[in-house]
Amino acid sequence: MSIQPLAFRMRPSSIQDIIGQKHLVSEGKTLDRMVKAQRLASMILFGPPGTGKTSMATALAKSLRLPYKTLNAVTDKKKDMEIVVEEAKMHGQMVLILDEVHRLDKGKQDFLLPHLESNRLTLIGCTTSNPYHSINPAIRSRCHLFELYRLEPDDIKEAIERALTNGKDGLGDLKIQLTDEALNHFAESAGGDMRSALNGLELAAFSTPEDKDGGIFIDLAIAEECMQKKSFSHDKNGDAHYDVLSAFQKSIRGSDVNASLHYLARLIEAGDLDSIARRLVVIAYEDIGLANPQAGPRALAAVEAAERLGFPEARIPLASAVTELALSPKSNSSYKALDAALADIRKGNSGDVPAHLKDSHYKGAAKLGRGLEYKYPHNFPNAWVDQQYLPDPIKSKKYYEPKSTGKFEQALKQVYENINKQKS
Repeated sequence: MSIQPLAFRMRPSSIQDIIGQKHLVSEGKTLDRMVKAQRLASMILFGPPGTGKTSMATALAKSLRLPYKTLNAVTDKKKDMEIVVEEAKMHGQMVLILDEVHRLDKGKQDFLLPHLESNRLTLIGCTTSNPYHSINPAIRSRCHLFELYRLEPDDIKEAIERALTNGKDGLGDLKIQLTDEALNHFAESAGGDMRSALNGLELAAFSTPEDKDGGIFIDLAIAEECMQKKSFSHDKNGDAHYDVLSAFQKSIRGSDVNASLHYLARLIEAGDLDSIARRLVVIAYEDIGLANPQAGPRALAAVEAAERLGFPEARIPLASAVTELALSPKSNSSYKALDAALADIRKGNSGDVPAHLKDSHYKGAAKLGRGLEYKYPHNFPNAWVDQQYLPDPIKSKKYYEPKSTGKFEQALKQVYENINKQKS
């Protein structure tokens, strides 16, 4: 007979036992109000691994003394859901806790929908994915969405101390002496994942020999050994990955070199060189732009060097590129100008090409008036002459708004302003 893991045994039996997530379960908050009103609505609980989504779902059902079943949208079949519905008919109401709810296929979804509508089933879906990205709107629209946050080290310490004193479901029957350094390591190295911390604690408790008095002494070295499998976890296809990429670009754009290098490190630990490479080149042109025109070629060179080297050496040119980009002056003037021009085109705000700019390199062009009044700039001082280039409806339109960040764009700004003065 298998023994359930410590993290499973220590699941809360009511919402008062839930650790963390005060924004949902503390006095007067939404889930607390549901329990007090004895009215549980269908919901999606989403957040990082180990934040207690399934534990919260079972605690809600237990708090309301409602029958519940836990299924997995991937591994359990439609037949399993049919059984749950039959049980719901017997009880009058049933809570279906559905892990991996974002993986619910159309057949299972179509089966569940009418039972959610009739309130025969109350669905509590649990997922690590962003429900706006991953869950079918038909299910999402019938559920409240509640985000669970990564737990703080103090939350995890509370869970560990609770496990050490609980003789029924925890480790309270063992004479465990846990040093402060070990406690801190379990809490901090778990990265907000309570399940990981409790798994590490359990491994330490049962793999450490008892001393002559029957005591189990867990120090920092043992904690480090038992938590080593909790290395940095990063799902390259998950929502968290895109959050890190977003934070990476925004940190460089905000000229925070320390945050930029932090998010680079997370992406390197995930081994995602492709995303790093693409994002660096985009940043060089989108956020640095004309303020440092060499940023683009230099970022591309760093990316090519990193791809040729591979990890771990690839981190060296990447670090140089990120540092330079973060501390470079910033300008988005050129691509914003193009976006403004594209917006005009898409709104139909355009017009015919002026006749003097039309192609005149064919027989009969002159008879059509093509290119007759075109002034060749190189025939004029400074290779510039005042003539109309934009179509008549938008002939005075200005898209480019130069910035003064970086010497290069300052020089371009001066040229641009001089041309506009001569035009006026």
